[in-house]
Amino acid sequence: MLRTGLRAAIGFSALAAAQFPPAPENVTILESKFGDGVRISYKEPGICETTPGVKSYAGYIHLPPGALADLDEDQDYSINTFFWFFEARENPEDAPLTIWLNGGPGSSSMLGLFAENGPCFVNWDSNSTYLSEWAWNREVNMLFLDQPTQVGLSYDTLQNVTVSLATGETALLHDNDTIPEQNATLLVGTLPSQNQNSTARGSRNAAIAMWHFAQTWFQEFPGYHPNDSRVSIATESYGGRYGPQFAAFFEEQNQKIENGTWQDSDGENYIINLDTLILINACIDRQVQWPSYPHIAYNNTYGIETVNETVYLEMVDAYEREGGCRDQINDCRELAILYDPDNRGVNETVNDVCYRAETFCTNNIRDRYLEVSGRNYYDLATVDPSPFPAPFYYGYLNQPHVQRALGVPVNFTQSSGTVARAFRAIGDYPRPGWLEDLAFLLDNGVKVHLMYGDRDFACNWIGGEAVSLAINHTGAAAFAAAGYADIVVNDTYVGGQVRQHGNLSYSRVFQAGHEIPSYQPETAYRMFMRALFNKDIATGEVDTAADPEYATSGPPDTWGALSEDPPDPLGFCYVRDLRSMCTEDQVRSVLDGEAAIVHGIVVDRNSTMLFPGLLEEGGGGNGTATPSPTPSSTASGTGSPSVTESRTEPPPSDTGVAGHLRAGEHVQTTLFLAAAVVFAHAILA
Repeated sequence: MLRTGLRAAIGFSALAAAQFPPAPENVTILESKFGDGVRISYKEPGICETTPGVKSYAGYIHLPPGALADLDEDQDYSINTFFWFFEARENPEDAPLTIWLNGGPGSSSMLGLFAENGPCFVNWDSNSTYLSEWAWNREVNMLFLDQPTQVGLSYDTLQNVTVSLATGETALLHDNDTIPEQNATLLVGTLPSQNQNSTARGSRNAAIAMWHFAQTWFQEFPGYHPNDSRVSIATESYGGRYGPQFAAFFEEQNQKIENGTWQDSDGENYIINLDTLILINACIDRQVQWPSYPHIAYNNTYGIETVNETVYLEMVDAYEREGGCRDQINDCRELAILYDPDNRGVNETVNDVCYRAETFCTNNIRDRYLEVSGRNYYDLATVDPSPFPAPFYYGYLNQPHVQRALGVPVNFTQSSGTVARAFRAIGDYPRPGWLEDLAFLLDNGVKVHLMYGDRDFACNWIGGEAVSLAINHTGAAAFAAAGYADIVVNDTYVGGQVRQHGNLSYSRVFQAGHEIPSYQPETAYRMFMRALFNKDIATGEVDTAADPEYATSGPPDTWGALSEDPPDPLGFCYVRDLRSMCTEDQVRSVLDGEAAIVHGIVVDRNSTMLFPGLLEEGGGGNGTATPSPTPSSTASGTGSPSVTESRTEPPPSDTGVAGHLRAGEHVQTTLFLAAAVVFAHAILA
């Protein structure tokens, strides 16, 4: 660690100082026909997607208090939902639309945009970007949303705050308060209210708000005029609840509009033409997936025993024993079906029983892995702390020039503890209905594709496979009878294995953690395109619309495909994600004011090796830059799951495959104010 001498030379001047966002300017505001106070505000940012001729629009759909009353939703707060729409690079007027949602609950979809499948990545200067080769908006219009309200750049009301890095505490700043002097561990900024009662309480409530967003956006946003009206939803992690619930609710409303049982005098009668639901490393059904956690911790395809046999048996016992996890989830579900069948959180007894069930299961199953393994939650092949995918967008989205470009009045936060607590308070996690939603969608012609990176622990592939076999739809028997086929990515690389019958597929993706597009961008892109355009996931050569009974053939399981444990990448400390990316010594040096920090990166031997320009005077300027080329891995062979595909233009931070605090399931997240330097401590779920 470089300490006092170097710190005196560069100090903290290279850090983006925390600040209140500049007032939005040059924003177009449209009054909606859908009731008083419903508005659209937007502008063309001109950042991130810099492909000539390709437009993007960032803005908000503003819903006033009471806007959800027509669906019996008690909502006494404003909902200002941030969106960022990217036209397809090729033929946008004829391209379908995909809505991207990250999970959490409480995680911003800017993770997906800047670290997974969006048009650009952020350079290590946290101030400039470069284009992504495997962006999902190549041939598809993409709509990234921060939801529910208080997530990411979405808000209810604006609240100035201070954040202490040393304690993780957030304090509200009132009108007459003196703005404190900032330093490396005390920050100021503007955030949502932090009021747990001013956001959605569970996935069902969030679905209602999202349907109202969609009614306004699809009918009145002037930047979207499609010839192809197909709409798909792609989501990951807690999106295993969002995706099934949102898509099923949209389809239910479609049917009510079509049969005349839904009539809205304001005109919220738009049919959302649902096409595909894509679930990536999704935690969908707790009862089905909990048994997989001990299994993958002790016996996985990488040959890594992350826990010993004693801990493994303790985890199994916690699920199976009388009064344990399984029984408590059953109690939760029985009560929910009787007293809160729509999962709105209206019965406090149900809420409490479901909350206690989730708490018991996480404490006694998941947390045993966290306590003893030393491995990353989102990538069991990597030792903590982990540097990938690098969260440089935390700093980028709080640069004043970026805030001005987007027209946002709030500082960016990746994860909202307020939202996480609101969902946990009603026990949203273990409640029933998700499998039924998936069956309903499949039986109504919506394609469902499940994709799981095989290095993820948080929402692992073993549990994902179990979910795929537990969906009780009309094609369930034929799906279970299908075998596994290789996923052919290109002429030299097999990216995983897939079971598919008709409109349902389940894929295990090799050498990928929680966010498949970050680890295996080409594989993810090929699978995404095949799913949307009615091609088989295995080869992309079979027209599944013309052959609706198409089924893969091969072995009955995928355990025969073993993988090599990859080497750990060089780690570095990015102080905006201090508690997840930094060692205890690095955290201590930052809190003590001893760390040398440039562009939010602690200067040490690793970081100067990874980022050779770190100590050069200046650094990246505003706007878009091209990264210094770094060698990419070369994929070879046609069937080895141990080979990681190449990136032709990797970000400077692409130091290997690992994980960091991202769209996993959060038990509790204290505030991260990325405006300057810190993501305050998060407890993962």
